[in-house]
Amino acid sequence: MGDLGQALDLARTVPDFPEPGILFWDLTPVLADAPAMAAVVDGFRRVSGAGPELVAAIEARGFLFGAAYAATHGLGVVPVRKAGKLPVVGHRVEYRLEYGTATLEVPGAVIQPGQRVLVIDDVLATGGTAAAACALVEHAGGIVAAVCVVLEIAALNGRARLRGRPVHALRTL
Repeated sequence: MGDLGQALDLARTVPDFPEPGILFWDLTPVLADAPAMAAVVDGFRRVSGAGPELVAAIEARGFLFGAAYAATHGLGVVPVRKAGKLPVVGHRVEYRLEYGTATLEVPGAVIQPGQRVLVIDDVLATGGTAAAACALVEHAGGIVAAVCVVLEIAALNGRARLRGRPVHALRTL
């Protein structure tokens, strides 16, 4: 199952989650299959570009993909968390989701000024979460080297909220 296409075929949809009318893309089967997970990490390596120095992994599934990428490439990883989960908050941003609002935070004094940061998440939908994570990286003085996601839902046009930043999806739906 080392083939990226086959790996991504393991993703499944869950209708009406977390709210009625939302079609949720569940990547748990990809995460649970070691060769599929390796294929995703390798896919990120191929598209991520040169020179990231740190990975910013977005809660929650982004943590898993981001940590795996960072560990296999000799990089550190910083969590981008939902509000109230960090003991030391450096910056926080509130943003809109397709079904409400949310707040993300990044730890203080972890991202260094000028540091090239690769932002990793599972799915790019409307782009609010990824844009908020990029804003946090930039507010901390980091440079967004690229945004990498496993799946992109093109019809929701989330890429438009990330203008000026390289965005790479392993599969576009």
